Amino acid sequence: MKFRHNEYINLRMLLRTIGWLLMVLSGFMAFPLITTFLYKDSATQPILLSMAITLASAMALMSLKPRSRDLGKREAILLTSLTWIILSMFGMLPFLLSGTHTSVTDAFFETMSGFTTTGASVLDTLEHVPHSILLWRCLLQWIGGLGIILFTLAVVPMLNNRGGMLMFNEEVTGITHDKLRPRVSNTAKTLWFIYIFFTIACILLLWLSKMNFFEAICHGLSTMSTGGFSTSDMSVGDWNSPYIIIVLTVFMFIGGVNFNLIFATIYGERKRIPWQNDAFRWFCYTIFAGYLIFTISIVAQGLARDWQDFTIVPLFQSISILTSTGLVEPHFASWGAVPYVIMIIFMAIGGCAGSTSGGAKIDRFIILFRFLKNEMYRTMHPSIVKTVNFNGRGTSYVIVMKVLAFLALYFMVILIGGILLSAMGVPVSQSFFFALSAISNAGVGLETPGLTSSFAILPVAAKWTLSFIMLTGRLELYTVLLLFTRAFWKK
Repeated sequence: MKFRHNEYINLRMLLRTIGWLLMVLSGFMAFPLITTFLYKDSATQPILLSMAITLASAMALMSLKPRSRDLGKREAILLTSLTWIILSMFGMLPFLLSGTHTSVTDAFFETMSGFTTTGASVLDTLEHVPHSILLWRCLLQWIGGLGIILFTLAVVPMLNNRGGMLMFNEEVTGITHDKLRPRVSNTAKTLWFIYIFFTIACILLLWLSKMNFFEAICHGLSTMSTGGFSTSDMSVGDWNSPYIIIVLTVFMFIGGVNFNLIFATIYGERKRIPWQNDAFRWFCYTIFAGYLIFTISIVAQGLARDWQDFTIVPLFQSISILTSTGLVEPHFASWGAVPYVIMIIFMAIGGCAGSTSGGAKIDRFIILFRFLKNEMYRTMHPSIVKTVNFNGRGTSYVIVMKVLAFLALYFMVILIGGILLSAMGVPVSQSFFFALSAISNAGVGLETPGLTSSFAILPVAAKWTLSFIMLTGRLELYTVLLLFTRAFWKK
């Protein structure tokens, strides 16, 4: 069948690109494989087999010869969604073959939770989980933090074309995307360089604490990706170290900041002052507001036993929730009802666009509130023309409408997801919270107050539903939901 750009999907090129992505994923499996030899754990054969299956599938897809290498908007959207689903299917193999996850549902849920940096787990305990599997969980989050498509764009020159730019725009979160370099591969390399630099810095600083090198690596990977997976059932509370809390707080904060802004601050020709950026400034304001409310709640409940309880602990909690990392202080349940409300609000808001954090992104809420302010003013002065200002510039009407539509769709998904979960047997008091936790990629549950709970008790259908919601939230709704419209498939 002859390929026409506007009428048909370039299936061979799409599958060939997925082959490249699977090749990259098989390369990442080498790290847990090395870990099996270092710690002599039981997952050597399962990981070797997983790596072989992934590599063989990659080579088979890469052998396809497309008539055209062109990827249009439709292929980019379909490819992005398929990539995250297919890579989750291969990424779950180490979990499934090693026996740590006894069903395809649990293994897929854990993998999708990792790739989307949600951090929700179906494991009741990590006590007997092999080191290699613990590393793979955290590595999945680190890969998904910026996105494996973005990594592949950085290392595969073949994708440095219009199709690559379209995939970049579909995967990287944000309202608009400012290029850091003229070529998409250079943009991807720059973002990954910044990401790797801060990850290494986090690992080294954690290594100086009570953590051993393996624990530091795992927590460095999950912290910079704002994912939240740990190597201990008690998460970071197991080390009881103010130093560790401070390090994690700093790097969670960095993970919640727009990486474009970080680059422009350090390397830009016209170096920006971060405080001049509206999203960054309100990100800091929101964190401080959460810190004050949490501190007041701790004092009001009589829980301020030492200096940590009204300094680093509430600050850590505020940043952890807002950046969707999902690490929860062990005594959070005793802080009172108000902190739970703040947690729900922060989960919905999220960090800055262009960061590794989840949520609807604080940039969109800034535009929403300024639009509402203008509308209220216009009610009193109908003839006045006011624009929504963002970062000192007027925001076009089209972008404002996109933001409003996104937020409306965002909360519609939470509503529909909560209704579906309730129909599947999840208590109504929890179903909507789980839907919010999934779409915001926070991974916080309610079964164990004060801790990130296991999602193992959920029905099978609920786990698949939450997996879909996690993917929808990570790819910012449209990339996934468009696949269910007639317009997308219409020739």
